[in-house]
Amino acid sequence: MHSGTKKMVYKSYAKIKSYLKMKLKGDLFWYYLAVFCLFSCNDSSTRIQAKKGKMTESVYASVTIQPEGLYNVHAATPGIIEHIIVGEGDSVNADQIIAKIIALDPEINVENAVISVELARDNLKGGSSVLKSINDEIRSTKEQLLVDSVNYLRQQRLWEQNIGSKAEFESRKLKFDQSKSQLDILKKKYSRTKNELESNYKQSINALKKTQSTLSDYFIRSRMEGRLYSLLKKDGEVVGLQEPIAQIGRHSFIVEMLIDEVDVTRIHLRQKAMIALDAYEGVVFEAKVSKIYPQKNSLSQTFKVEAEFVEGPEILYAGLSGEANIIISEKEDVITIPLEYLLEGDKVKTDDGNIDVVCGMRNLEHVEIVSGLDTETEIIKP
Repeated sequence: MHSGTKKMVYKSYAKIKSYLKMKLKGDLFWYYLAVFCLFSCNDSSTRIQAKKGKMTESVYASVTIQPEGLYNVHAATPGIIEHIIVGEGDSVNADQIIAKIIALDPEINVENAVISVELARDNLKGGSSVLKSINDEIRSTKEQLLVDSVNYLRQQRLWEQNIGSKAEFESRKLKFDQSKSQLDILKKKYSRTKNELESNYKQSINALKKTQSTLSDYFIRSRMEGRLYSLLKKDGEVVGLQEPIAQIGRHSFIVEMLIDEVDVTRIHLRQKAMIALDAYEGVVFEAKVSKIYPQKNSLSQTFKVEAEFVEGPEILYAGLSGEANIIISEKEDVITIPLEYLLEGDKVKTDDGNIDVVCGMRNLEHVEIVSGLDTETEIIKP
């Protein structure tokens, strides 16, 4: 390369190098300025004063929306599902049949029981019944007794007048006594037979009811008016006593909440609960605690609590989830600070050092300061 050309290249390189140094210094200046502003801003944003206002203490709960009275439908006897009558989402009435299990033997038993009832009824009340036969004997014996009574009385009067023989008188008396005794026997027989036939008739009716009850076990019914929310079996599937076939609940819904065991003792009936559902983002619904279950779930270590909407959403579905805050207590005109400004041991940081405070209510964001701090003193975020 020519020497003149080299000098020109070196001069251009020096200018570029000088420019880059100046540019770098300028960038460093703006960088340090930004860092300074950031720390200055942070320093000012971490200094606040306690405020007076309303303080609310609440307990957190996870939420699931469930139909009221939801229960699992079970079969009363094992078998094969012959036909499911209703579908998911259908409304059902109390005692409505929702499915049928195949039942051949019970149907035959019912038919036999019906035949037994009809036979027992004919024996008791039919035109050719046993009682009618005995009654005919009684009527015939009464007629014979009347004849024997007349003959006996006539012979007795004759004997009193010394007319006729003693043997004839005694024969008439014996025949009268025999007819009278036979009538008593037939009356007792009629009464005994009637009691037996009535008893047989009642027993056959009870046997029919029992077989019909057994047959009814093969019809799966709803025990409430509501809706069938889910079917867990299909036609032709085998079902056991422990296997649910469907889930049925009422049309109305309840709020099912799970409360941690450390908080459950603070929950009481009629407390207000603020509900936020994932399906209704940004909307909060008010509810009231309606039931507290006394048994802890050993798996989740939580207690189940139910609440009823004061004014819920127009559309709800089983299984909707969300969160709730159950209001434990509320206070007006109290001094509060953000919970993140409170040091361990109930202290706050100030320009004069850490100072002790007495705390009251707490929630997820704020804590009440009962004493030790006023609204004029600045506190620093630790």
